[in-house]
Amino acid sequence: MPKTAAVAAATPTVALTTKRFVIRKSLIGTNTVISFTNSKQVICSYNHDKVYNQLKAKFDLMPCFAKYGSYTNTNNLPAFVRALADIL
Repeated sequence: MPKTAAVAAATPTVALTTKRFVIRKSLIGTNTVISFTNSKQVICSYNHDKVYNQLKAKFDLMPCFAKYGSYTNTNNLPAFVRALADIL
């Protein structure tokens, strides 16, 4: 029998511009890079899946995430996200 090589299909990166920081259940696994302009007019960008995977336990315990399926922050990246080493 011939051997078949496993080919890993890379998930393409999707760019999304929003008005605020957001983690949504509907975006999990989509490899989306989200950008928004904070209240100080600084453009903030992050990879939704990288942030979610590093803080999955924290988001899953949030009442808003359970009830609405999302977590948002209007003014800036949350401090617990800014503290992460790898967000892009």
